[in-house]
Amino acid sequence: MKFGNFDLDAAEGTVLAHSVRMRTGRLSKGHRLSQSDIAALAGEGVTSVAAVRLDPGDLLEDEAASRVAGAIGPDHLQFSEATTGRVNVYAGVDGLFVADKTVVDALNRVDPAITLACLADHVAVRAGDMVATIKIIPLAVAGEKVEAARALLAGSVAFEVKPFRARNVVLIATELPALKASVMDRTAKLLERRLALSGSRLTKEIRIPHDSDCLTESLQTLGKGRDREPAMYIVFGASAVADADDVIPDAIRRAGGEVEQVGMPVDPGNLIVLGRIGDVPVIGAPGCARSPKENGFDWVLHRLMADETPTAFDLTGMGVGGLLMEIPARPLPRETAVERKAALSVGALMLAAGQARRMGKDGPHKLLAEFDGVPLVRRTAQMLLRSAVTPVVAVTGHRREEIEAALSDLDLVMRSNPDYASGMASSLVTGFSSLELKDRDGILVMLADMPGVTAENIDTLIAAFREAGGNVVVRSVSNGKRGNPIILPRAVYEAVRQLEGDVGARAIIETCGLPVVDIDIGAAAHLDVDTPEAVMAAGGILRG
Repeated sequence: MKFGNFDLDAAEGTVLAHSVRMRTGRLSKGHRLSQSDIAALAGEGVTSVAAVRLDPGDLLEDEAASRVAGAIGPDHLQFSEATTGRVNVYAGVDGLFVADKTVVDALNRVDPAITLACLADHVAVRAGDMVATIKIIPLAVAGEKVEAARALLAGSVAFEVKPFRARNVVLIATELPALKASVMDRTAKLLERRLALSGSRLTKEIRIPHDSDCLTESLQTLGKGRDREPAMYIVFGASAVADADDVIPDAIRRAGGEVEQVGMPVDPGNLIVLGRIGDVPVIGAPGCARSPKENGFDWVLHRLMADETPTAFDLTGMGVGGLLMEIPARPLPRETAVERKAALSVGALMLAAGQARRMGKDGPHKLLAEFDGVPLVRRTAQMLLRSAVTPVVAVTGHRREEIEAALSDLDLVMRSNPDYASGMASSLVTGFSSLELKDRDGILVMLADMPGVTAENIDTLIAAFREAGGNVVVRSVSNGKRGNPIILPRAVYEAVRQLEGDVGARAIIETCGLPVVDIDIGAAAHLDVDTPEAVMAAGGILRG
């Protein structure tokens, strides 16, 4: 193949390297020039074109891409038509994408003109997800190079999608007095969502004391009652595994099973246990598996659901890429940790859209009640503006005109929530969707009807957020009882934007798996003025 500028009188049969626009139309890149094309170009005053002349045996980009893709085993994969030298490959089923780096690298070293890019090895995918793309870089490539690539792919598996197989899963949860039943309830619901990807289902949940004898007996009983369906046992311990002879691995062995591995170099997910009783896999789940965030438990679960049999060698080989998140409660192993803490940005979302139903039908609006001669909503906004938050976004709704009039001339952003009657979730969604807050590391959620909160309280919360590294929830409390305001980190923004109905962020805080830092700000954390009596008791005067 020869690339260059060709005079028109020598350009017939060449392939355009760039599109050419003419008064009568357009010749696209990759178009092979005919005698009539040459005449039309000459009529436009064109004297030369950037093009390639093919050598014997050369293949144009689309044909080359199609031929390379055709050498890949089609099981559980779907292929696009070749266009601009590219063929995209998609998963045909829900499953586990598995790639062989040695083969992919060898393919990419056949010739720089032929490239294959794919997902990382052992990634869970849905049917229809793109998993790989084949791209021919130039307009044409030597046919012998294409055949070399085809021979390589025909003789080995560069990548595949292994379909998930549904299993009947039994959850065994061990209990200690300090573990709340509500935590175990949420754990079961989250596990059901994880299993849904593979079509598996949670068939039974057993709760027993955190004791090796009790767990051994449960595992043995399950083994006797098994039907022929593929099964799996998942044990959530009330206490983290601290040793290879701790409760969960000890019980697996005593129940007649084998322990493949205790611990893995994936964080979060270090404290996993993988074993087997007969042909039934047993996972001792790490504590992080109570969170929806990706962790080492997911990596092991997906392999098992795809009918792989992970070994100790597999688990100990997961260290590269195994650092999935930094742990805010621990020192950050980064030179820039101190600078990062200081630079963490926090914006404020002031919720001022509610209907104040407890003030009585057609009654005065609590946010217009005056404290020291200032409407409460304005007083709260001024307090936020004196603190370290920036910017301040106020969400309005009920009696919007009056609320916004009370806030006029303040240096804040106002966002209207037309769906305010549906409840608090819509106001949170409005605020967390605002462009002004989307790039903040944390968002402080402030209820506008809390007259006791001070700018100093806000700055204390921000300092705690920054000290913890930013990937935590910071919550105001009083005497150990949770209250408001709170700071939510960037990691949960998308979850907030999915809220519906008259709910706040409490469920997200309890299920996100992030550390919660409680800061006692005294009685102000619980003082909101929802009734006329509460307004007057707090020192306010009803207006409007």
